[in-house]
Amino acid sequence: MLRIFNQYLSTRTIILVVSENLLILGTIQLVSMLKLSEADYIVLRDQGVFLRAVLITLICQLCFYFQDLYDFRIVKDTRELVVRLLRALGFCAILVAALYLFFPGAFLGEGVFLLTIFLLLGFFLTWRIGVFWLDQKRGLRHRTLVLGTGEVAKKLVAEILDRPDVGMRIVGFIGEDPKLVGESLVNPSVIGHIGELAEIVKRERVERVVVAMREGRGKMPVVDLLDLKMKGISIEEATTLYEKITGRIAVENLRPSWLIFSEGFKKSKVSHFYKRLFGIILSIIGLILFFPVMIILAILIKLDSKGPLLFRQDRVGENGRIFQLLKFRSMFEDAETNTGPIWAKENDTRITRVGRFIRKVRLDELPQFINVLRGDMSFVGPRPERAHFVQQLSEKIPFYNLRHTVKPGITGWAQINCQYGGSLDGTLEKLQYDLYYIKHLSIPLDFMIIFQTIKIVLQGRGAY
Repeated sequence: MLRIFNQYLSTRTIILVVSENLLILGTIQLVSMLKLSEADYIVLRDQGVFLRAVLITLICQLCFYFQDLYDFRIVKDTRELVVRLLRALGFCAILVAALYLFFPGAFLGEGVFLLTIFLLLGFFLTWRIGVFWLDQKRGLRHRTLVLGTGEVAKKLVAEILDRPDVGMRIVGFIGEDPKLVGESLVNPSVIGHIGELAEIVKRERVERVVVAMREGRGKMPVVDLLDLKMKGISIEEATTLYEKITGRIAVENLRPSWLIFSEGFKKSKVSHFYKRLFGIILSIIGLILFFPVMIILAILIKLDSKGPLLFRQDRVGENGRIFQLLKFRSMFEDAETNTGPIWAKENDTRITRVGRFIRKVRLDELPQFINVLRGDMSFVGPRPERAHFVQQLSEKIPFYNLRHTVKPGITGWAQINCQYGGSLDGTLEKLQYDLYYIKHLSIPLDFMIIFQTIKIVLQGRGAY
């Protein structure tokens, strides 16, 4: 896997993106040559047909991205591929038509783009189905053996099975207890005992061994693993591989030494300065752009239900400092008078009619631009939690307070990758994403998160 903007991407996904960009460019060039007369094509070429083709390619890729065509956890079969590809090309046609309307100079020629769309549908279906077929060929996946049978091992294998793009085929588990041999875990079974490691690696033609057991137990086959390493077998630690595949850090059974000695968790004055600067700039731009929207929302909120326009609530910020979070009020006044502090939930009766809409599209968060300007928050970071819940969660979830080592944000890595954490399990999952963000914190990662946030908001995902 390759790391781009501090996010790990599988080599297969990168190859797919590059090849499909070339496919779009090539199709546009081919249709231009076939559809136009020689004289018209020469004129178009002199006017910069390649640059126009690049622009349309970018529009197509943007539509593919918004339709999750590069997320293999979603696009798992041909039916899902066809539906999402049709949507993507439909949106692409609308955007290109708008481009031609407002920028006539980008026009490729009569009927060129229409024919390109139809050809791309056929080309992409053929290409993607071919990729799916190749992906099912076992010889193209790295044969992987998992050393360990605990929760970390099972969670890792479940993620690998859900991510065919990582290019691994799990041949099985190796356990410490001989009685477990033959028992099915997740899907692959336990195929041997730890003492048979070298023999199983040879028999199963294993190319990679993932170590998912604790060295401190004294049962780690260090000598065998070192010997396999010298023979060219890839040896990987489960927690690190889990981080690369999922974009989060598994905190269950995580050793503090892993956090101490692993790369990342770097904070420099330069990055802090730029993060603060970009936060101020983006917040000012946001307040200017959304000011008319905020006026309309203020009127609707007041008409919909009685109570204050803004909702103010104490939240825990950087280094445990308490600050007052600002949001547009989306619940009825005194909604927690009888219940006390509780998490929001689906179909929550405390939420008003206008509140349900603004929460869905995240417009209730707009006043937090002011929190960023004040210095209480960053534009990107872990979501700030209420002190009432922080105390409870710190006692139940290991390393929970590490999320307070950076400023909280309006949006963040956890918000774009998982649903609202209205439970202990949901909060644990969000913490795993938060720790990944803190470990890989950087300005490029922040901008990538902002870009993905736009996608999530437009799709109306993750909020209630």
